Amino acid sequence: MTPRTEDTEERETRGARRGRGAKGGRGARAREKRDGRADRADARSTVLDIIREIPDYLRLLAGLITDRGVSGIDKLLVAGAIAYVLAPIDMIPDVIPFLGQVDDVFLLTTALERLITNAGAPVLLRHWRGDPSKLSITTFRQVIAAAALFLPGRMRGRLRRMVRGR
Repeated sequence: MTPRTEDTEERETRGARRGRGAKGGRGARAREKRDGRADRADARSTVLDIIREIPDYLRLLAGLITDRGVSGIDKLLVAGAIAYVLAPIDMIPDVIPFLGQVDDVFLLTTALERLITNAGAPVLLRHWRGDPSKLSITTFRQVIAAAALFLPGRMRGRLRRMVRGR
């Protein structure tokens, strides 16, 4: 066993001040990095699930345009979301695999979250052919949070403003 010296104690104190454990910090930093990668992998999986369902969500939005339970403002939002998703050129070009669809998913789920709040879930369910649990506010919030991990902050703000009508 090595006797503790002032030098050793000082190094440990400096390490602790820098957010490391008493005996260094590489292990803690490595764990944080692994956890961050796991979070990003989970987010990617969540976004990919929705990307696979974009055609179903577009059919849902098309049905909502003609529904009397949807306000005129929200119908404009629906039309805008459809146009944005179908447009080949948008904030992140769709030719970029995965990332090209992330902004579409973010806008689509943010628009649907607003529609559930304004028109109500029963209106959306009339036009939805899939699993009803995929139209919950909780699901949309999870998808929005997952997609947001892949978008720059300024882009997230622009897309949210588009949905809010500002």
